[in-house]
Amino acid sequence: MSIAFPIDPDHTAVLNLDCQAGIVSIYIKGDKDAFLARAASVLNHARVSRMTVIHVKVGFRSSLPEVSSRNPLFGAIKASPQHQSLFQEPLGAIHPALAPTENEVVITKRRISAFTGTDLSMILRVNNIDTLVLFGIATSGVVLSTLLEASDFDFRLAVIKDCCADLDADLNATLLEKLFPSRATVLSAADFIKPIQN
Repeated sequence: MSIAFPIDPDHTAVLNLDCQAGIVSIYIKGDKDAFLARAASVLNHARVSRMTVIHVKVGFRSSLPEVSSRNPLFGAIKASPQHQSLFQEPLGAIHPALAPTENEVVITKRRISAFTGTDLSMILRVNNIDTLVLFGIATSGVVLSTLLEASDFDFRLAVIKDCCADLDADLNATLLEKLFPSRATVLSAADFIKPIQN
């Protein structure tokens, strides 16, 4: 498969979503090295092609003042010091295999979507970005939420399916095969980097 629209590197950003060390260790059930190698190949292709690379991670202040007990997902994190450790150094750092290089933007978010409460929209706007390539963990979390919001913002969208992961394999497949294709091109890492190999 190929992307259904032309990729202009000057107007494209690749978003590495929540691929933090602790999250990778929990969510990648198969070959972690293979997953990380695919994701790294996407980032390296983006860099060589002069696309913008943006890294997004989850992080909280001490005592988690950003988290309401009314929020079922984040409320559970606030109630559990063990869960909180996933978002603190060293587990909260972006996995070393996918770490930012010099001058790459890192956005810390306090919600599921990469847009909510962050300056992502501003960064994309001032850099004239109209196309987003997404991958990350979890498919049913940050990837889904960011994709839906980006779609409403009229971005052209692509999702790297074999660089996404979720604890629920059936839900992961349903999103990638049924929901995401209505809003984005869904393709593999190999398909994304293919132009650089020709």
